[in-house]
Amino acid sequence: MLKFKNLFTITTIVSASVLSASMPANASDFPRIPDSQLNVYPTYDGNDLELTVDEKGTHFALWSPGAQEAKVLLYTDGYNGSAYTELAMTLTDKGVWRVSLPEILYGKFYTFQVKFNGNWLKETPGAWAKAVGVNGKRAAIIDFAKTNPQGWEKDKYVTLENRTDAVIYEMHHRDFSVHQNSGIVNKGKFIAMLENGTLSANGEKTGIDHLKELGITHVHILPSYDYYTVDETRLIDRQYNWGYDPLNYNAPEGSYSTNPVDPATRVTEMKKMVQALHNAGIGVVMDVVYNHTGLGDDSNFSLTAPGYYYRHRPDGSYSDAAACGTETASDRKQVSDYIVNSVKYWMEEYHIDGFRFDLMAIHDTETMNRVYETLKAINPSTLVYGEGWTAGDSPLPVERRALKENVAKMNGISVFSDDLRDAVKGHYSKADDCGFASGKAGNEETLKIGIVAATKHPQVDYKKGNYSKFPYAANPTQIVNYVSCHDDMCLTDKLRKSMPDASEEVRQRVARLAQTIVFTSQGIPFMFAGEEIFRDKKGVHNTYKSPDDVNAIDWNLKKDNKEHFEYYKNLIAMRRNHPAFRMTTTEEVAKNVVFDKVKLENVVSYSIKNHANGDEWKEIKLIFNGNPSAVEVKVPKGEWKIVAEDAKLDQNGLGKTQGGDLMVAPYSAYIIVR
Repeated sequence: MLKFKNLFTITTIVSASVLSASMPANASDFPRIPDSQLNVYPTYDGNDLELTVDEKGTHFALWSPGAQEAKVLLYTDGYNGSAYTELAMTLTDKGVWRVSLPEILYGKFYTFQVKFNGNWLKETPGAWAKAVGVNGKRAAIIDFAKTNPQGWEKDKYVTLENRTDAVIYEMHHRDFSVHQNSGIVNKGKFIAMLENGTLSANGEKTGIDHLKELGITHVHILPSYDYYTVDETRLIDRQYNWGYDPLNYNAPEGSYSTNPVDPATRVTEMKKMVQALHNAGIGVVMDVVYNHTGLGDDSNFSLTAPGYYYRHRPDGSYSDAAACGTETASDRKQVSDYIVNSVKYWMEEYHIDGFRFDLMAIHDTETMNRVYETLKAINPSTLVYGEGWTAGDSPLPVERRALKENVAKMNGISVFSDDLRDAVKGHYSKADDCGFASGKAGNEETLKIGIVAATKHPQVDYKKGNYSKFPYAANPTQIVNYVSCHDDMCLTDKLRKSMPDASEEVRQRVARLAQTIVFTSQGIPFMFAGEEIFRDKKGVHNTYKSPDDVNAIDWNLKKDNKEHFEYYKNLIAMRRNHPAFRMTTTEEVAKNVVFDKVKLENVVSYSIKNHANGDEWKEIKLIFNGNPSAVEVKVPKGEWKIVAEDAKLDQNGLGKTQGGDLMVAPYSAYIIVR
């Protein structure tokens, strides 16, 4: 039996309670088509599905091989009113139904409707809707050229020499700007990122200025496509959701726009957000959830090609590796093409720099390789990473899944390291469990696995690892290191729960140690928004629909915890300025990372040698002490510069030492260089 270690398991499980209410009361009323029939459907690889507008008029195309009839319904309103006309579609080759009108229908809305087994299914905006009315009920016909902000043609992707040069900051639109202390006017909106000069109530930089001050290279934004749970007609109710319940994959979420009724506004404002971040030198990673849909029988997939987009059990029910009841079938050609073409569309139309794949192991490695190669051809600096696990078993054979253990089969793809995550802070789902940084011994070898980014290293014994038992990464660029994210307890809450008797000062020391391990390890570092100012989420494990007073970042914490923020800022600057922390090959890591023999529990000591990766520092000695008391370690004698000591860090130096017997303070990193 497979063992699943999913950092987002609860995200998807709790979402299932939302989804179940939308399933048909009698699922047997919905057409069930055997997989044997679905697998031989003709597929279509053209780029004109859904809607095309040109000088000859407006053209509709719908892939629905099993339909008996299909039609387009046209509307003057995106939400209310009846269709003013219906257009019968004609079946052409490869399962595509078509109809055209000589008029250019900008400003109108439409839906498709198909007949299966003698019954007309519900209306749908189609699987490929790129603009939608409020709540995504109807697709919209807009002129995308007019949605481009001024200077859009000059907007550029953020370039990286190597993927390990990235520093990723995960954020949710509302969390980041909605607090009353944010100083931001357009709270919870895409265009919050356009506001420069914003300050907290006590005078600290917030918003995009804060990101620039912190020094990150990329924001990873939680789902920004049109999702199901938030009613865009009732935004006054201050609804909240993470967005892991996809509705329209290729249109932006309306609740993040200033006017969800106007389909062009959300498009323009999302582009403006990307442009503002690019102008600040910050790339945009989009969180995508192609592994399941927010609805089952009523999804846009089901209402156009029933059954085809999903995997099924032998009895015909939905397979459930996503723990939401609707596991998609990326191993089918039309689904694989859909995923590849969807991310390509977001990159080309919105200039998105990269993608994070939710429950990526539900997808097959072949599709993920196609995703990367397609995106790389557009933007060689693209980032593609995801969760290398599922939330349950799947009919997809294990060897074909985009698991972390299979990441070596996916050149250009990276996976999250749950090895380092849980070794550093304790088990993700056990709130009171401590890890290396918070005083629990026994995680030393797993910590080393994280330090070398799960690559083959002569001094690392994978048999002693907590999770992985072999070096699964082909090179360090395939690993994303982190200690917390939007899911489960954030680091502040985790430390408060697992160290109930410690002071806030001690917990901040532990947090700094934890992040120092992340940011000095090989691989790609990733952090959760607000932890640089010690934000919390009121102890709630999974805040996917918690109110703003739980999720919002209180920006007054930045001044209250200024020393903590400065440590994070200096840590990020040190990593970005020193390529020794950003090696790109297994051979480099094996040659230059040398672990010391340490007999002390909960202490790891190692060096990065040989001016690694062209670094100006010949040798970097890193000693991590996860104990509540100081420890004595031996360091070779010589002239060393101290860059981290006693929960303080400055790459320019905190002092000097001659080596020998040195004391390392409790819960801290000691870093010296020469």
